[in-house]
Amino acid sequence: MSRKYKKSRRSGKCRGALFSKSAAALMLLVAIIAVLACKSLRENGNESPDCNDTAGLWNVDTPSGLPQTMVDYEGFTVSFNPELHVPNYVIWELTGEESAADEVSRSGARFTCDSNVEGCANTYDYRNSGFDRGHMCPAADMKWSQKAMDDCHMLTNIVPQTHQLNGGPWQTVEKNCRKWAQRDSALIIICGPVLTDRLDQRIGDTGVIVPERFFKVVLAPYANPPRGIAFIMSNYDTTGGAQAAATTIDNVEEITGFDFFSSLPDDIEAEVESQANYQLWQRLKTR
Repeated sequence: MSRKYKKSRRSGKCRGALFSKSAAALMLLVAIIAVLACKSLRENGNESPDCNDTAGLWNVDTPSGLPQTMVDYEGFTVSFNPELHVPNYVIWELTGEESAADEVSRSGARFTCDSNVEGCANTYDYRNSGFDRGHMCPAADMKWSQKAMDDCHMLTNIVPQTHQLNGGPWQTVEKNCRKWAQRDSALIIICGPVLTDRLDQRIGDTGVIVPERFFKVVLAPYANPPRGIAFIMSNYDTTGGAQAAATTIDNVEEITGFDFFSSLPDDIEAEVESQANYQLWQRLKTR
């Protein structure tokens, strides 16, 4: 139950996320990691049959029947749910260079309904709702391009969030990711609402769902060794902040039904998806 809608990305041409320049560079480096891992496996007589499959790094396997329209924007990709009027997930690569950019300001960007995407919310759905228009791919990650900044204000990238979450631990992790990207060269980040919880509340005439929880998974494929961490955050109870929300990618997969980073060699995938050491991510310095 998936449709594909493409917009221009960083090159300014209409094409899929797998073929953007930055994605290609990331895939190349991940391929190098995979080759080295496979070499080690072969030397130990235990080669994985999936050693050379890295394309799946950009794929998120979702439960059968999940409504989704795939939309490629400048710098990020959205799996949009036209029935719930929010993204299933949003995925992007954040490079160190991009995280340090300050070429454009969000002051001129406006929240906008993407009329090309069926089921997209309207700006008036959020008025007087009591909820923030919470970015999944954050505006501060898109300061390298005016188009990327404008695109991240499309309501396909937005989910109702309480202000205590949006301005609290959610924002903290966003800031941390920019710091981590500069240290680790680049990150792959995937986030969205947890749609397996009860979804009893809606806002606006469109009926935009209000999730109970959100997830975020972070992979540092350039790190040596590669490193992963994830977060599950309540939309209401933010006690303990970002550190208390830290968990494993495995746990997020179990909660959401999604499967991330399936192209990594099995041993690397198992390792990065079992990690939840927030203090380690905070403590590590640039080499």
